[in-house]
Amino acid sequence: MSAHVHHPTRPAGRHGVAGAGEPRLTRVVLASLATGAAAALLLTMVVLPGATEAVTTGSALVGFGLGWTVLRFLCGRAAGRTQGWATVPAVAMTATGAVLLTTAPGDAALSALSWVWPPLMLLLAAWTFLRMRRTLTGTARRLVAGVLALLVAASVAATAENIASRDVARSYPAPGRTYVVGDHRLHLDCRGGDGPTLVLFSGLGEFSASWSRIVDGVSGTTRVCAYDRAGQGWSDDVATPQDGVAAAEDLHTLLSAAGERGPFVLAGHSTGGPYAMTYADRYPDSVAGMVLLDSSSPHQFTAVPSYPVQYALMRRAYGLMPTLARLGLGAALAGSHLPAADAAVVDAWVSSPRAARNSRDELSVVPEVFRQAQALTTLGERPLAVLTASESLHGTEGWGEAQDRMAALSIDSVHRTVDATHAGVVEDPHGAAASVRAIASVVHAVRTGASVATP
Repeated sequence: MSAHVHHPTRPAGRHGVAGAGEPRLTRVVLASLATGAAAALLLTMVVLPGATEAVTTGSALVGFGLGWTVLRFLCGRAAGRTQGWATVPAVAMTATGAVLLTTAPGDAALSALSWVWPPLMLLLAAWTFLRMRRTLTGTARRLVAGVLALLVAASVAATAENIASRDVARSYPAPGRTYVVGDHRLHLDCRGGDGPTLVLFSGLGEFSASWSRIVDGVSGTTRVCAYDRAGQGWSDDVATPQDGVAAAEDLHTLLSAAGERGPFVLAGHSTGGPYAMTYADRYPDSVAGMVLLDSSSPHQFTAVPSYPVQYALMRRAYGLMPTLARLGLGAALAGSHLPAADAAVVDAWVSSPRAARNSRDELSVVPEVFRQAQALTTLGERPLAVLTASESLHGTEGWGEAQDRMAALSIDSVHRTVDATHAGVVEDPHGAAASVRAIASVVHAVRTGASVATP
């Protein structure tokens, strides 16, 4: 009579399924978490690119909620046991995301909520960690724990950002004055004495303090005014992004309210150039000359072959910036090359959620701003200096030809190339010095009536 040895099935330990099923469980957990991340990216960067902060944040949460939902159900097939605890983060994130998508709260409401959600997220992460430890082991557990650690880090970073953002305005008060312009106030910082007055137009992501090297370089010889468009720096926000015409009307009213007398020399960097051109077209009697510092071209969408794709990618990336800035990641955009004291001001402002929102909004109207700037077809005999950064010239097809076309706006113009980066013509010592010289040449031409091209 043969003996039969009974081999009992290996029981699952108190921490859940172990043994041969664990690799499969790990793969399912990894796939579920990857699904959530992929869904969040798809919704924010493909389906709803460049949306408002509430919509971007809401769609990301819906995507992450999908990942937790997939984990909850697929793990049951892989391990023979449904991970019921995943229902809570799945519902919490999906429901919160849906509310943000449907109600689309503004900045004030989001700022208030940013004090509420971090402690709730910490509680959710702690509860989820304690629950998932009962059913997950090994690598699967470590994967989920890593995601929960990211949620904890995000909560802590968001609270720190709330405190930092609240203190920026108090730590760095406006260097100039603010004036009522319509239903909002704009900041204007003017220095120096003798005219003609130079007015500075900031590029995307810049504001009045970004011009500190230029202001220091020219204020000893001419009057210079740096200002903040609506939503920038120390100026008030407005309900919707302004196009070039609205910004020009704002500036004209601002200069009048401040008692600044033209005609002015306009200097624009990057996208600030088209804003300056629109002002010159709308108020030609108020413009004595112009300086374009590695300026964007009004024809950039057609003149620079790579720009349409670059712009589309920027719209997607800039749409994420306000949400990321809420998590304290705006500091990744900082790193000014200005002198230490000035860099501290600029870095503090540009890393804030408000600055990220302003950059996103200004980028959204770039096509209209460029189209409006095309209305300026000539400056006549008014002096014009065009300064092109070598980085842009050699790294961007069509940039040089577009710069030449802008130089042709005046019959009295000079076009020079400086060994600098695009940002360096304003921020770096060598580039800023070249910009100061270009400005000085136009100011001298305006004062004396001589040609700007005269050495």
